[in-house]
Amino acid sequence: MKILRMIDALQRLGLDHHFEGEIEAVLNRQYDSAMTKYSSTIVVDDDSTASHDLVETSLRFRLLRQQGCRAPSDVFQNFINKDGKLQSKSEQDIMGLIELYEASYWATKEETTLVEAGELCAHLLDSARSSSTFADYTVRHPSHRSLPKCHIRNYLSNFHGGSTTKHYYEDTLADLARLEFNMNQSVCLQEVVHVSKWWKELGLAEELEFARNEPMKWCMWPLTTLIDSKFSEERVELAKPISFVYLVDDIFDVYGSLDELTLFTEIVDRWDVASADQLPDYMRKCFMALHHVTNEIGYKVYKRHGCNQIHSLRQAWAKLFKAFLVEAKWFKGGKSPSAEAYLKNGIVSSGVQVVLVHLFFLLGQGLTQRNEDLVNGDDPPVISSVAKILRLWDDLSSTDEEQDGEDGSYVNFYLMENPQCSIDEAKVHVMDMIEETWKQLNHEFLSITPFPLVFNRAAHNSAKMVPLMYGCGVDVDQTRRLPKLEDHIKSMLFESIPM
Repeated sequence: MKILRMIDALQRLGLDHHFEGEIEAVLNRQYDSAMTKYSSTIVVDDDSTASHDLVETSLRFRLLRQQGCRAPSDVFQNFINKDGKLQSKSEQDIMGLIELYEASYWATKEETTLVEAGELCAHLLDSARSSSTFADYTVRHPSHRSLPKCHIRNYLSNFHGGSTTKHYYEDTLADLARLEFNMNQSVCLQEVVHVSKWWKELGLAEELEFARNEPMKWCMWPLTTLIDSKFSEERVELAKPISFVYLVDDIFDVYGSLDELTLFTEIVDRWDVASADQLPDYMRKCFMALHHVTNEIGYKVYKRHGCNQIHSLRQAWAKLFKAFLVEAKWFKGGKSPSAEAYLKNGIVSSGVQVVLVHLFFLLGQGLTQRNEDLVNGDDPPVISSVAKILRLWDDLSSTDEEQDGEDGSYVNFYLMENPQCSIDEAKVHVMDMIEETWKQLNHEFLSITPFPLVFNRAAHNSAKMVPLMYGCGVDVDQTRRLPKLEDHIKSMLFESIPM
């Protein structure tokens, strides 16, 4: 149990990357034991055996799944009676309820018992939330839906949680976490400065005054997606295609005429630099800048990893432009697509695919022909699930981005097809869709996948980032407004943690 607690603390404090090999070895032993003995006893350490303890069982289950191991959810049958309710002893175990609640967010679509157990835990923890800040914070911010960087401060102030036992390593880890957070903060600030300088020198902000000019916001995606500071250079590079996703979105949504947008898409689809002069001046400058950045990233991928992926990067951009054009034809033409058609196209127009394709090649792991074919073809579920979560969250958002363009919303199209529904009912329906998509993402993470663990984790982190980016939303238990993105930027970049 002690080693599991330590691993959990390392991960929550963002220190786990220092001990990747050791953590993997421990969890592999735990997984081997779980697969052979989970119905009765499970080996915890070399010289001890676990009882059917809810805290320990739930924590082990969650840590194994976070490692990509498909730990069996049958272990929780020991705590559930014939009526599908938690045993009375378990209902009184606050820390056990908290850990089971945390574990339930790793459920896949078919694991309904685990989902229901999590819902029951949330209900039972309601009474404890007023007296336990740890219980309240956990219910609102389960670890599987939260980014460690955004919650390190709170975890440090609630290091013991509801436990009265202090472990020998806690003070050391807390000091190390504070030191690393403050050191990484300076690295992150340097990255923001670097990207801001690049964006200013690019000159598109002055050229396209109607477009969003938010380099700090664009940097937040890679900063929270790739947590380890060893990926600093990759984070800087990833911010560049992210900026172009926002820029091109504004061109299609706000400024371009349908004829201009059609020509723009055709030229990008052919990647026809020679025809760029046919475009309006602002589009030509945008395309030439995109051409330069794509070639630059492609060259860096080739130099580091020995493979030329410029064609794949261009193909990803062409796919995004085509999706933007479909929406432009709908909305500028006054047409209303079906909710299903809108969502299918909106998954592509979210921009997630083009960003994660760049991320995959920048990381340089798992660069097999099979994987290249997967990212170049129809989006694999690990990508499309993240894109769907973003699209639905974005459409739930009521944040005014101060744009004059027309835009669609899945909520609106769903209401058109279901006039008997209220807007609140439609939003509940969308939240249910988001939950189902998370289960699909869990399934992909736990399945045998050709993609490396570092990429799958980055994709998961991207999904976790979505509600923070669209801070108009509510947290997972639907009771409180999420902090605005600006609050997270301030906390992550400008407020050090006192030693």
